[in-house]
Amino acid sequence: MLNRRFMMMGALGALLTACGATPSKFRTYDGPPVTRVQVFKGQRKLQLLSGNNLLKQYDMEMGFAPEGHKFIQNDGRTPEGAYRIDRRNPNSRYHLSLGISYPDLEDIARAKAMGRSPGGDIFIHGTPTNFRVAKDWTWGCIAVTNDEIEEIYAMVKDGTPIFIYR
Repeated sequence: MLNRRFMMMGALGALLTACGATPSKFRTYDGPPVTRVQVFKGQRKLQLLSGNNLLKQYDMEMGFAPEGHKFIQNDGRTPEGAYRIDRRNPNSRYHLSLGISYPDLEDIARAKAMGRSPGGDIFIHGTPTNFRVAKDWTWGCIAVTNDEIEEIYAMVKDGTPIFIYR
């Protein structure tokens, strides 16, 4: 009788703990390493690859003026070219975010020739709290759902190459 009472109390405690627990946005990943990220702006697709094998593909949104390469700060364009994932922000306003190494030396020189700044802080990120669905709403970043950025954040390591195509 005493043993049964302890079992019921333990089960009740576990249930109450589970009800009050907030699920973590930090996931683990133990599959094949992501060796390349590809973004196809025209198709609005983000892909994660390991070697030549497609691991995952996501729909995505971009900057509010998605056509063409990003040239200057605040132009609303998403860059095109070869970059790297160079940082991560676990406290992003947009749930989680992975930094893209834009601008590179060529981007800086092009903007400087125009007398402008190339901008920066380009990320793959989720959405802010209370987000309403909108098309191409960022200032040049690549946006996915919060559930998707949790998965991407766990899978993609700093230093991974990212290729952003037209």
